[in-house]
Amino acid sequence: MRVDVISREYPPEVYGGAGVHVAELVRALRPDLDVIVRCFGMPRDEPDVFSYLVPAELSGANPSIATLGVDLQIAQDVAGANLVHSHTWYANAAGMLASQLHGIPHVVTAHSLEPLRPWKAEQLGGGYRVSRWIERSAFAEASAIIAVSEGMKRDIMRSYPFLDEARVTVVHNGIDLERWKPVNDDEIVRGLGIDPTRPSVVFVGRITRQKGLPYLLKAAALLPHDVQLVLCAGAPDTPEILAEVQAGVAGLQSERSGVIWLDTLLSHHELAAVLSQATTFVCPSVYEPLGIVNLEAMACSTPVVGTATGGIPEVIDDGVTGRLVPIDQVGDGTGTPIDPDKFIADLAATLREVVSDPERARRMGAAGRRRAERDFSWTSIADRTRAIYGSLT
Repeated sequence: MRVDVISREYPPEVYGGAGVHVAELVRALRPDLDVIVRCFGMPRDEPDVFSYLVPAELSGANPSIATLGVDLQIAQDVAGANLVHSHTWYANAAGMLASQLHGIPHVVTAHSLEPLRPWKAEQLGGGYRVSRWIERSAFAEASAIIAVSEGMKRDIMRSYPFLDEARVTVVHNGIDLERWKPVNDDEIVRGLGIDPTRPSVVFVGRITRQKGLPYLLKAAALLPHDVQLVLCAGAPDTPEILAEVQAGVAGLQSERSGVIWLDTLLSHHELAAVLSQATTFVCPSVYEPLGIVNLEAMACSTPVVGTATGGIPEVIDDGVTGRLVPIDQVGDGTGTPIDPDKFIADLAATLREVVSDPERARRMGAAGRRRAERDFSWTSIADRTRAIYGSLT
């Protein structure tokens, strides 16, 4: 069986969890299936990977329209596949059109949902209405929908209540346990400006509203002054959110030492070393379907403090592999805390709890590694995905 996998992101052009997911899933599927990857961007050297650029005529168009220009090219080229599998709204139109054009099943994996990311209007303007239309249409016509967590499945049914719930299956994200494992390299860590003898809280993620970075910066001001805050943060969605984070970091740096912002792309070895030396990893997201970066931290034997929202509670075993921070959220899709000051205080208190007991933190980190090994291997995830394919062909 030939499966064409469509994604905006694919190595080396990966900036988020969806790109990591697609790369690992393709690798795990290929021993048993003929998998063709069709992605956005510059040419790749990998066999059976085809990339597509925005047509020159659309180079200045709204990003949503430019995306459709890429999707149209991909849909035509899917001819000959037995099944098409798209990831994120960027690829959904290509998958939907390919399914109709070539008469094949279309599987959608939901990594996030456009109705629950209203801040995207800051980035796309009127194109946000287009991206929502694309996603809604693709979900309505898909042969099967994969949700990366039970929380994501609930969000899908809340956002698109017309769907037949039987078409939505949960298959969690996974982690490459050979690639992600503890790396003890004090030289690398010191070279990045981190003192491995001091406790540290590490954040890794894009600078976007959903990641909750402004809340973390305010919570960090309430931490003991010997605790370092390490931010591996880049790829801002908008100039406005970047400016907000820059101001927050500058304010912290004026008040305390050990506020390190690494805004360049780290190598895998560097990032694993940063995660491994952390007293705790933090995921302050207000919207997170699952969060592959949480699994990466766990695989490095680092405890995770995360917001109790979306799929995060399915990853963190509270009190065993890390700690969950409670949050009551506005029901408008933004994920905004009803009481931001309480959320900030609870986040700070939970981080203080973990960094103040390094021995317990080490035990939770070891438990996190065991949980990653037991529940989130790509082998089992690929097996479940193949079973979905098999039910449709």
